[in-house]
Amino acid sequence: MHLTPETISQAFKEACLAELQAIKPGNVHIFADGHGMVVQDFIKSANVVAQVIALPNLRVGQRILKAVEATQASVACNTNLGIVLLSAVIVQAALSAFVQAAYSKPAPNLQLSIQQVLNTLSVEDAEFAYQAIRLAKPAGLGLVPHHDVNAAPNISLLAAMNAAKEHDLIAQQYSNGFADIMHFGLNSYQFAMQKWSNPTWATTYVYLSFLAHYPDSHVARKYGVEVSKKLSAEAQQRLMALAVLDNPKLYLSKLIAWDADLKQRQLNPGTSADLTVATLLAVELL
Repeated sequence: MHLTPETISQAFKEACLAELQAIKPGNVHIFADGHGMVVQDFIKSANVVAQVIALPNLRVGQRILKAVEATQASVACNTNLGIVLLSAVIVQAALSAFVQAAYSKPAPNLQLSIQQVLNTLSVEDAEFAYQAIRLAKPAGLGLVPHHDVNAAPNISLLAAMNAAKEHDLIAQQYSNGFADIMHFGLNSYQFAMQKWSNPTWATTYVYLSFLAHYPDSHVARKYGVEVSKKLSAEAQQRLMALAVLDNPKLYLSKLIAWDADLKQRQLNPGTSADLTVATLLAVELL
């Protein structure tokens, strides 16, 4: 892709919308709403955030805050804080490559650029991000457990995320250079594309892969680690059953039934969905 602020913005929107097209048991998608939210909320959020997240000359923290402000003005609920926290870094990395190309400098690969962005995160980025988190009011907030988001931060956003990395997968991405997305997520997507040549089913495969291998942070915050681990075991069974099929559509009805069951149990693997969107954004930008 030829990277410009406009193409990066479009890539973000397409990643968000593509994720909604796939069956993601327990989460919101075109097959079923859930948890007091509807698909249209997420479509509106994707459209308004795309208008601000790739604006030039912003810090990562500013991108996070502008995106959350746009979301709250549009749908007045937290549809995408995790998506924004991940995507703001990826967008910043892609914009860095765009700027370097303008000066005829060789652009680093996306993951290297992501690491460079993470290394530059400041206390100012933390201030903007904390403001965004307060505005979004996420359920079971646990991103910065040792640092009160209602107080002015005295550490960088990277340091704050490092403090939360042991129990929050989004914070863990900041800590490990987005390795789970750029390696595990992309490899899962590529495997599914080679098998089925279907981006929508590849998205479902990525979602199930994250849920199966990484106990969901959102579920763990609300219901405890043991519940999230049991959910991962359920996902592992579905992932293995899906992976052996030549036609993934044959498994759709079982995934829809599991989706209804998870929603009845009020289990929403939101972090797995956030990681899926970030993976799709990386796919779009590579």
